[in-house]
Amino acid sequence: MNNRSLKDLLYEQVSRVGKALSSPKRLEILEMLAQGEKAVETISAEVAIDNKLASAHLKALKEARLVQTRRDGKRIYYKLTGPDVAQLGVSLRQVAEEHLVELQMAVQKMMANPDHMVSVGRKELMAQAKRGEVIVLDVRPQDEFDTAHLPHARSLPLSELALRLAELPRDVEIVAYCRGPFCLMSDEAVKLLQASGYRARKTTDGISEWQAAGLPLAKN
Repeated sequence: MNNRSLKDLLYEQVSRVGKALSSPKRLEILEMLAQGEKAVETISAEVAIDNKLASAHLKALKEARLVQTRRDGKRIYYKLTGPDVAQLGVSLRQVAEEHLVELQMAVQKMMANPDHMVSVGRKELMAQAKRGEVIVLDVRPQDEFDTAHLPHARSLPLSELALRLAELPRDVEIVAYCRGPFCLMSDEAVKLLQASGYRARKTTDGISEWQAAGLPLAKN
């Protein structure tokens, strides 16, 4: 093999990952799997596609060695092949936000209400949570919290929040988070909490962003 052929082969192999990431739904699936292992049925329901299409997307990700499978009876579960895959998703989004005006405008719309956004940095937020000055509320499903969560966070899934408001103290500010900047569960949680008289904000961080910043996570 000559040098030109070898160079072509090297770039061709790297491009397999790029091709696998070329679908918006696959990017969303990777964000979901960064939270922990998921069954096909769960993935298809979350990203609003049928099981057949979800399986096709997962096959493309598996062929690029970005996900791997585990069978339990008739159900097939998927997970990322490594934490570096989650970090790849964060890096890709950060580059897109830096260079795509259209994405910048869309993100600005999501963050248009400053009253909903936390105003301190990551380390200060955790220091406040450790001192009991704020409650960091993880509104993702319980199984995702059990897999990994921000230090000092408390789990209260969005699906249960309305029925369990009484469990939250009213004299402490609440900071909600979910799966990352594009996740809207924390927005819904803040709206519900504020409408119920709580002091509540959100952070756009999820566990992938936390890891990308070199900060530790907690696990049950």
